[in-house]
Amino acid sequence: MNPDRRLAPVSFAAAAIIVVNLAAALPIAEAAAPKRSTGAVLRSTVAGNTVTGSMDASGRYTEWYAPDGTVHGKDYRAKWTIEGNTMCWYYPGQPKDCWEAAVRGDQVRWIKDDKVQGTGTVLKGNPDGL
Repeated sequence: MNPDRRLAPVSFAAAAIIVVNLAAALPIAEAAAPKRSTGAVLRSTVAGNTVTGSMDASGRYTEWYAPDGTVHGKDYRAKWTIEGNTMCWYYPGQPKDCWEAAVRGDQVRWIKDDKVQGTGTVLKGNPDGL
């Protein structure tokens, strides 16, 4: 490379475009690696409330999480617990299934294998009478 050759300065307009593009990419990075919630946050978010949403593998769901650790779905019952910073489900005839979650307001993102694989919205109480 010729040592006398210098890079041209970046114009203000070009710098502004770069900054805008980087800022636009931030929500994508957050979606790929959301901050995980603690077990205490998970418990206070779901206990006594309903979560409705969709899972990549199984589709739509609506579940009421009774404070006693019982899950009430439309046609089924199961158990839930908080273990460390994960929420675990015990569905009849299936092995324990534990997930991390990222809670932000009334929104939940369910995380397994470092990927968001489901979402949900927290509804206060048991509005569907599950």
